[in-house]
Amino acid sequence: MSFFFPEMKASQCFSMSLFLLILLISCPWLISANPHLNNFLGCLDSFYSNDISKVIYTQNNASYSSVLNATIQNLRFSTPATPKPLVIVTPLQTSHIQATIRCSRTNGLNLRIRSGGHDFEGLSYVSQVPFVVLDLTNFRSVKIDVKNKVAWVQSGAILGEFYSEIARRSRTLAFPAGICHTVGVGGYLSGGGYGLLLRKYGLAVDNVIDAVFIDVNGRILKRKSMGEDLFWAIRGGGGGSFGVVLSWKVKLVSVPSTVTVFTIRKTLEENATNLVHQWQSVAHKLPGDIFSAVTMRKVNRSGKPTILVAFSSFFLGDTNALIPLMKARFPELGLKKEHCTEMSWIESILYFGQIQNKSIDVLLDRSYKSPLNAPSFKTKLDYVKNPIPKAGFEKIWSKLYEEDAETAAMAFIAYGGKMAEIPESATPFPHRDGNLYHIAYTVGWDGEENTKSQRYMNWIRKFYSFMTPFVSKSPREAYVSYRDDDIGTNNKKGETSYAKASVWGRKYFKNNFDKLIYIKTKVDPHNFFKHEQSIPVSV
Repeated sequence: MSFFFPEMKASQCFSMSLFLLILLISCPWLISANPHLNNFLGCLDSFYSNDISKVIYTQNNASYSSVLNATIQNLRFSTPATPKPLVIVTPLQTSHIQATIRCSRTNGLNLRIRSGGHDFEGLSYVSQVPFVVLDLTNFRSVKIDVKNKVAWVQSGAILGEFYSEIARRSRTLAFPAGICHTVGVGGYLSGGGYGLLLRKYGLAVDNVIDAVFIDVNGRILKRKSMGEDLFWAIRGGGGGSFGVVLSWKVKLVSVPSTVTVFTIRKTLEENATNLVHQWQSVAHKLPGDIFSAVTMRKVNRSGKPTILVAFSSFFLGDTNALIPLMKARFPELGLKKEHCTEMSWIESILYFGQIQNKSIDVLLDRSYKSPLNAPSFKTKLDYVKNPIPKAGFEKIWSKLYEEDAETAAMAFIAYGGKMAEIPESATPFPHRDGNLYHIAYTVGWDGEENTKSQRYMNWIRKFYSFMTPFVSKSPREAYVSYRDDDIGTNNKKGETSYAKASVWGRKYFKNNFDKLIYIKTKVDPHNFFKHEQSIPVSV
């Protein structure tokens, strides 16, 4: 296999030797840390020349910790016991990425690819074997073509940067992605991506029309040159399995200049059980212009615990159009004009991200810690195909009253609309028609409570088991962007059998799993791009 690099010139040998001598004198731990590390650094230096100091961070570098921790959103993967990368590479140009792939391969180092750092199991920046982090933070350009309603966005951009540029150029264009603005575009699109516009325009990956990709051999490919199979796989097949996606060409979608949002909160004493039970039969049948969600958590009211249920919606239109529609479809909710707020699409991102009291400029803040997540958390996800009975909700409430559920929450996100029209095989993401909604469960804790983290982890695992009768079966489906290593992993080296990988692979991808394995084997036959839940190669 050939990489597209020039051979190292003789004049570079002295530079590389001097670089390694200085490095190893100042960092003697490098030799014992990994026997291949000095060769890896020398390999990079032979390609980077004088640029190396700008993009390489080893563990003795003063900026190493700040670079590593800059985008870690879940502090349970930022403890003294968490394995750390031997090197962090923050490439400035495409050739840096090609060199990092080559040098990692030839020196036996695992490569983890990070765009935004929101991976729920830390797989983009944690490995159990010696590894390198390829951090795409410098690949963050956004180019908008308003006339043709398309955009090119690099993988290292966060959603907030993408959204801000769209809003700066147009009030009536948007992109159907999520509400957490610090999520990196690369990881987000690799898994599918749902958001406020999923019932109108589908997932984010349903609106990807091209990509720039670097494969295991260092080749730079676009849709035509990579072929339709690989292009299919990278749009929802999970990050870190096939190569490095540098940028994505996406369709922008039309939205009205005014949208409407509302949130109505009810406790159990205010008929919440009956309302959420009825919501299950209504929400997925609403017009595609409506996004509908319900969140549930324990609260205290007048010194007594109860369950607070919040019904939230986003509507592509004004209040005058929304109210009669909801009165006809869900009159029991009691939607009134005073519940509604009209705003622009970009302002709705702030509203649902719980940062509506901030300037839109907050979307550009990559270090902002979202109030949607606790400092440390565990999240799981299920799909629901049949309504949960009222008696089931009574049992759910009893679980949410438990002591270790103090910071637990559940969120129901309605499907239907466009999601029911797109075939399961259109992308690797298969959870389409037949799903009423999905449930996201989360439990969180403060960083200083990490010594008690096992309590919370045990609670959510037990709760997930308790929910088994109410959710999808054979397989119990899961969402690859909500990584959950409880449902199965490869071994530490990323090597696994088809039978073992199928346990979690079919939960994420259902019948699309076999096609992903076929493509993986074709484009990365030696399984270089791997992690604990990567797509395996066939044997």
